[in-house]
Amino acid sequence: MFVDMPLDQLRAYLPERREPADFDAFWDRTLAEARAHDLNPVFEPYEADLALMDVADVTFAGFGGHPIKGWFLAPAGASGPLPCVVEFIGYGGGRGRPHDWLLWPSAGYATFVMDTRGQGGTWRSGDTPDPVGGNGAQIPGKLTQGVFDRDGYYYRRLYTDVVRAVEAARSHPLVDAGRVVVTGGSQGGGMALAAAALVPDLAYAFVNVPFMCDIRRAVEITDEEPYAELGRFCGIHRTRVEEIFATLDYFDGLHFAARAATPARFSVALRDGVTPASTVFGAYNHYAGPKDITVWPFNGHEGGESQQALDQLRLARKILG
Repeated sequence: MFVDMPLDQLRAYLPERREPADFDAFWDRTLAEARAHDLNPVFEPYEADLALMDVADVTFAGFGGHPIKGWFLAPAGASGPLPCVVEFIGYGGGRGRPHDWLLWPSAGYATFVMDTRGQGGTWRSGDTPDPVGGNGAQIPGKLTQGVFDRDGYYYRRLYTDVVRAVEAARSHPLVDAGRVVVTGGSQGGGMALAAAALVPDLAYAFVNVPFMCDIRRAVEITDEEPYAELGRFCGIHRTRVEEIFATLDYFDGLHFAARAATPARFSVALRDGVTPASTVFGAYNHYAGPKDITVWPFNGHEGGESQQALDQLRLARKILG
């Protein structure tokens, strides 16, 4: 069934943004602290048994100088400079294996896949531990880890890793730094949205069924995971709900959207109970840069799947060559 507003109401939905007064100062400080550590990107050749691809096992310094893993793939023997697609991963997943990421390099692009710290135990393996503890109580998962402290909250580290991943991708000699695209779905879509705001000179962003948008509403209207983690946590810490959401306001995609100048294509599915359509449209309608949105009326959180990938490949060809 359709799980949210009718489409005409979704297109007009413009939720209130409860933006912290020091939102920009918080992120300026966060990224300045991260950049105090040498990025130190290392691209180690990796034998992936892929005759048509060159693969590197990547390590770079993310939040706190912590080592973050990734994959770098490019067409075998490419001389560059190449457009580069930086890809972010959905909730619970890790970087897996190089052959999981063949779409974009098969189309001729360099591809940088960022592993997700502390994840990779739910549906695809990961290789990046998160050395920072949760600073107290949390529901299993990452959504509530450190949520009583904005500086210690998990997504502060993750979104900083996102920015550093783009910087690491641009450091590779094959990459044309002026033709970098970010993409991802669900949590990865939320990460791409954050990148569109925090990295001002990206060529394009594909923001697919993004997570972490209009978070207050999401928790009110869906019991699906992972927002259900937050709902259960608020039920346990019932006297600290406003404190919890005060932290989350520093990470809500609504506020990143309002700052983003990067051209973007969003996608949304009207039967999606994981990232409900109104939360996606809330971010889309606040998005400050050039934008459009693909609506999948009869799909759930899978969105447009292979058809969407084809559409985005064709659009990338027009944008990037």
